[in-house]
Amino acid sequence: MVPKNFNPSYKHPLYFIRKGLYRKISLYAPQLKGKLLDFGCGEKPYQSLFTNVGEYIGLDYNGEGHDHQNEGVDFYYDGKTIPFENESFDSVFTSEVFEHVFGLQDILPELNRVMKPGAQILLTCPFAWEEHEIPVDYARYTQFALNDMLEKNGFKVILIDKNGHFMSALHQLFVLYIHDHWMHRVPIFNKIPLFKKIVRQIGIPVMNMGFSLVEPFWPKSDRFYLNTIVIAKKIAKTN
Repeated sequence: MVPKNFNPSYKHPLYFIRKGLYRKISLYAPQLKGKLLDFGCGEKPYQSLFTNVGEYIGLDYNGEGHDHQNEGVDFYYDGKTIPFENESFDSVFTSEVFEHVFGLQDILPELNRVMKPGAQILLTCPFAWEEHEIPVDYARYTQFALNDMLEKNGFKVILIDKNGHFMSALHQLFVLYIHDHWMHRVPIFNKIPLFKKIVRQIGIPVMNMGFSLVEPFWPKSDRFYLNTIVIAKKIAKTN
């Protein structure tokens, strides 16, 4: 079962980005099989979606920006070397992690090393999003940058997909601003807590439901969006 925070209702301030990611990962997860490495696993929120995986191993980095206490991480790594033998995994999954890796071009060869020939990697990265898990938020990658870096490190990109579009990204960022910033800086919310409760319990659900009703009628533009989703296959060993 995917936790509610990662498969949220309209009440959640991150409804559009989280619900969209849940749908995309649900769509592609069954393609991954065998022994899987969840790179940057956190609490492994999407583990239940990988129905064709025989073994699910979570790896994370124990550093600044994120507290891994009580998350059930199986192994930790030092940010440089993944602690597994060559060709250990049939699949790799990593979601919303690459932006926190300083020097992504240095870790991609490590991921390639621990993957078996022909193994697939499913990854997601934010595109339009605020800084988070500060101070370890280093980058935003376009689809072209991801494609280039993967192909230079022994992978063949099979699919690139996107979560959201121009207007849904703007709406999600607006709701995030209301919830995380505006409510904490407008004096009336600090003096009258009832206003915060009204915004959280009524305002945000109404905004999200309202946008969901009109979203199908908006002209779509995919040049500004919330997340990039990539499936790639290992085709070569890296030096």
